[in-house]
Amino acid sequence: MPISPPSSPGSAPCRLEWHPSRWQIAAHVLFALLMPWVAIASALPGAAQWPLGLAAGAGTAWQGWRHARRRPRAFAIPAGDAPAQVDGQPVDALTLHDRGPLLQLSWRQHGRRQACLFWPDTLPPPRRRELRLAIQARPIPRSPP
Repeated sequence: MPISPPSSPGSAPCRLEWHPSRWQIAAHVLFALLMPWVAIASALPGAAQWPLGLAAGAGTAWQGWRHARRRPRAFAIPAGDAPAQVDGQPVDALTLHDRGPLLQLSWRQHGRRQACLFWPDTLPPPRRRELRLAIQARPIPRSPP
């Protein structure tokens, strides 16, 4: 009697690319434009409202500019015990946090914690599902005793 193959050959590796979200950049621009009016509507002293509002708007615009200039990241999440890779480099402690329409993928590389936020415009629903399934298929990391 022939031996039948297992019903599930295992999951294929998940490969995806992250790039800055246009929606997040637009939110930074909108908030930068609204900051002076927020400062005016607050309980700040009258002489400090405009300078602090403009400073807050400039800081928000600078954060948006920094976000827009971030380089794309390539992720490879293999099935099994093989380490996940970010930009071709192995990483540790890969975790996914589901925040409603946003997905935060975080990892540890060279002792530093890093993360990327996937907005709906950067990762369509089928790829979001693929990412969730790939993370769920990974073995649970065990901490040393």
